[in-house]
Amino acid sequence: MQLNGTVSPDRPLLVLAVAEEAAHLETDLPVLLTGMGKVNASTALATVLARGPLPSEVINLGTAGALRPGLQGHVHEIGTVLQHDLDAALLRTLTGHLSGGPLTLAAKGVTLATGDVFVSDPAARDRLAELADLVDMEGYALASVAQRADVPVRLVKHVSDEAGEGAARAWREAVDDCAKVLAGWVRDHV
Repeated sequence: MQLNGTVSPDRPLLVLAVAEEAAHLETDLPVLLTGMGKVNASTALATVLARGPLPSEVINLGTAGALRPGLQGHVHEIGTVLQHDLDAALLRTLTGHLSGGPLTLAAKGVTLATGDVFVSDPAARDRLAELADLVDMEGYALASVAQRADVPVRLVKHVSDEAGEGAARAWREAVDDCAKVLAGWVRDHV
């Protein structure tokens, strides 16, 4: 976890998983690098929010894999985020309580599936495409922490790969270009 800058109630907190995704940010806004995965993301953001003060909003910027054709090379704001590696329906039958269900973030936007797996298998991609448009490793955790702290949250993802065979190589080759696009999004929208 690395926090650059000072969190204040009048400014958003930019949250990214890794330095590669933040490489081209030129901003005086606070930037939190969480590390990859749901545990790293949720722990880092919860720690910063618990220390206070709370930011005006949390904006998660990052890369994502496309689960469907036509999404690559674009920035997408997320409308709904779900966990693809948690069987919320099964947990509900066991406990009678819904835990870890989908989170609605905006009236419009694509659906993001979050899980602690870098999806690079065509069969896994096709299975997830029945549930979502994009896949990442941190979005749900960050949205959940922010919502529990009553801090508005936006997830903004640039598609780096097609979440299939060769996705790891494609991510490494595309992450710098994705970081440039995300930095441009911040300049234009924040």
